[in-house]
Amino acid sequence: MSSKSDFISDIWKDGLFDNKVVFCTGGAGTICSAQVRALVYLGANACIVGRNVEKTERVAKEIATVRPGAKVIGIGAVDVRKYDNLEAAAQRCAKELGGIDYVIAGAAGNFLASIEQISVNAFKSVIDIDVLGSYHTLKATLPYLLKSAEKHRYDGKTHIPSPLGTGGRIIFVSATLHYRAMPFQAHVSVAKAGIDALSDSVALEYGPRGITSNIIAPGPIESTEGVDRLIPSHLKEANIQAQPLGRLGHVRDIGDATVYVFSDAGNYLTGQTLVVDGAHWRMSGAGGTLDYPGALLSGKPVANVAGSKKAKL
Repeated sequence: MSSKSDFISDIWKDGLFDNKVVFCTGGAGTICSAQVRALVYLGANACIVGRNVEKTERVAKEIATVRPGAKVIGIGAVDVRKYDNLEAAAQRCAKELGGIDYVIAGAAGNFLASIEQISVNAFKSVIDIDVLGSYHTLKATLPYLLKSAEKHRYDGKTHIPSPLGTGGRIIFVSATLHYRAMPFQAHVSVAKAGIDALSDSVALEYGPRGITSNIIAPGPIESTEGVDRLIPSHLKEANIQAQPLGRLGHVRDIGDATVYVFSDAGNYLTGQTLVVDGAHWRMSGAGGTLDYPGALLSGKPVANVAGSKKAKL
């Protein structure tokens, strides 16, 4: 059982999300599971979905331990590239938990590869998981978000929002790779730019109906699959020293950002990107992963990239 400090700060009020339901794709991942833990600790019930059945169900049970009486459903064998999978998962979530108030679109795929090295299928797979998966998540949960938004509509005329709290909110988990571009990350940069555009469009189209849509863009977060995969061990210490705040992020930083966006404090926040990276993206985009430009000029492929092959020119 994880301690509270692993996923949330002490500043938030207990019961903040009582009787609320969060639906999260990629919910068994390190970052997204911390986001869901924070919400569940503060009163929400949750449904997390993922590809791996055993892992998704196990993480759901672990999340449920953060608060007595919490209900957390883990639905495995869900491929976000297939809309029917998401639609069925959202229906089950709403049926068993009573609705959907918050959505976190967090399913993603990433690895290091040059444009020359990555295969056409691998490039397409990243786009499909990130962009199409985010769209499917939105589309499948939209009917429930609209109901929640209507129920929890806040007119901004009073200092204290409805005692029912907030609802009808979605967060897309993105990245900062495409702000300045980064070598070996073209596939993910294109995908994340698409996610950002989708979130902004949702904010404009559904703001009049009470839904807020925002992006959380994590930087390098310690002890996550992303950092382990994208920063080779021999470069990790140098990467930490190059961080403006002198440290990598913690999943708690993302958990706190999530609580802020979904809480009463985020009532007027929509169409925004909340970058949680300690100003990392403002450093040079070329460094931090592999030797640049040496790794490109050597002609050697990036090691340990499963399922990739050199493109035919």
